[in-house]
Amino acid sequence: MSSKVISDAKEFYNILRSLQDEESNGPFAYEEDIQMLKTDGDRIPVLKMYHGNEPVFICEKAVPKINEPEDKAMKETTNCNDSNDADDDDDDDEEDEHHDIADVLLTDLGPQPLTITKARQLLSWYTLSQNDNVSSIDNNNPALHPLWVRCDMADPAGTTWFGAETVCMGKRVSGVKLYSVTCKGSTVDNASLITLEQLKQEHNKKHHPSSMTIKGSARFILFGSTVVENTMIESQSSVTVDFKWSPVESVLETPPLSSTATLNIKVASGDMRSPMYEMYRELEFLQALADGLRTGETEWVEALESVSAVNLTTAFLEELRDTSKTLQDQTAKTAKNAEVKPETDILNSFLERGDLDFVEQLWVRMRRSVTSYQDIGDCLKLVMEALRYGDIKPWIHRDSSSSLSKLILQSYHQQIDHVSLTGVTPVQMLLEMGLDKMRKDYINYLIGEELTTLNHLGYYLSTEVDQQEQVIRLRKLHHLLEIIVTCSTFLGLTYDRLFLLTQSCLQHYKTHPYDEEYEFKLQIKPALIRHFYQKEQPVLWGAEVSSGHGSREVRTSMTLSDRPLVDHVIFESGEPNETMDADSENPALFSTTVCCSLVNFA
Repeated sequence: MSSKVISDAKEFYNILRSLQDEESNGPFAYEEDIQMLKTDGDRIPVLKMYHGNEPVFICEKAVPKINEPEDKAMKETTNCNDSNDADDDDDDDEEDEHHDIADVLLTDLGPQPLTITKARQLLSWYTLSQNDNVSSIDNNNPALHPLWVRCDMADPAGTTWFGAETVCMGKRVSGVKLYSVTCKGSTVDNASLITLEQLKQEHNKKHHPSSMTIKGSARFILFGSTVVENTMIESQSSVTVDFKWSPVESVLETPPLSSTATLNIKVASGDMRSPMYEMYRELEFLQALADGLRTGETEWVEALESVSAVNLTTAFLEELRDTSKTLQDQTAKTAKNAEVKPETDILNSFLERGDLDFVEQLWVRMRRSVTSYQDIGDCLKLVMEALRYGDIKPWIHRDSSSSLSKLILQSYHQQIDHVSLTGVTPVQMLLEMGLDKMRKDYINYLIGEELTTLNHLGYYLSTEVDQQEQVIRLRKLHHLLEIIVTCSTFLGLTYDRLFLLTQSCLQHYKTHPYDEEYEFKLQIKPALIRHFYQKEQPVLWGAEVSSGHGSREVRTSMTLSDRPLVDHVIFESGEPNETMDADSENPALFSTTVCCSLVNFA
């Protein structure tokens, strides 16, 4: 074999090995117009089904960054011409507009494919470098990650990806699996789609198996962005369900109730449709206080009350001074009047507590009305004076841990430590009040619904860590509740599923950072959500024929999707999607086929 080919394969191997050993995932420039990067397989739809979240190499065309033309920049900085020059510029406006659009397009091309010829060359180098019978490379190192190359569909098959993955026996690479991915543009003609029999024949041609199995998969959206009166209501939250089953009887068949079903739950805090929205606003105020302590600058949220914070606090103290009712009646009354809820906030009632103590009621008033550090200091000063002079004897929870709660306990014995309400002290005191109150809110729901125990909440309730870390843990607890409430309210999941989901989330966030993009998984019986999916169209539907076992298993798959699974080519269709959707009851579907070949090293 040509020594030049062998040397090229070795050079390519060394680059991939270096990229694999580096922690950085940044792109690596190769040759003049190729870039390579290391990423997780689940970030690319086509690769996710084969590699999950395992690392892979991606090869693609390097697109140079297009800078704004100098003449355009000069035009923008000298745009204050005399009015007499305006008419002279009119003739060039349309041409300039086209240039501007072209510039925008050039700077946002996204990933770009390589030619089919170049892609085949890269895969041949990868394959040769893994065959120690040819390359004489020291393969005592771990096998290379799978390599995938974006292709431009310029061959008759319309190939969009070529891939290669090592096959190992023990620590030795014994072969390579080669993949090809072909795609077709959208169609509403289901009769034109590949049939299950054709898929089996395609697998037979390459592998000649003695036996093979065919499995089905489908994904449905249960919760997410919706269309109401032709208007899209965007949502950063989504709940999808993945089905897997076997055998498969027909293309696009509805998953049977015997399927394995897994919910994929991704919830973003702050969705106005969520029953947790008011709680989210409360958390945002608390976060603003914490950010202010950390950075020295606070972005105050708009006050929800028209009455000033000082006046609200004064009225609250007057109410406590003047009341002649029993402590129990007072508690019920102040708790009832603690916060004025909008009429639309009916769903939030399950998080309301009827046992708010004095400090919690004060927090409720202050968080809805303070707009400055001065407000906080003035309100707390009023409270401290009332305590010092014995004007009020407020009730607090026995396990309250805020500084103000401790001062109230001291006031019972007419001994109050002096607290200087200067600097950041008032903000720290208010932050403690909010942390204490919101932790109790979350405990009230989770324990009340019997979804966990106090022992399992120890990490989230600890006051031994600093305030910034306490806020982070509270955000985690809030996100957990957003997830649970979404699945309970909108999906109606049963108690046993909610319990398992709660334990999974609690365990995850003990060791992982806060991340609203993370997808939580939950196994579920299809019968529990059958009314959500059995009359809906899937966003993904696939069939996979497989044979062989273990690392030598080979698969041929077909996936139908409501959008392309490839982002580096543009698919053309014979007619606009709007026309297709209007003229047919069938949804417009893109077809993606993945074929696999096994190459054994002698």
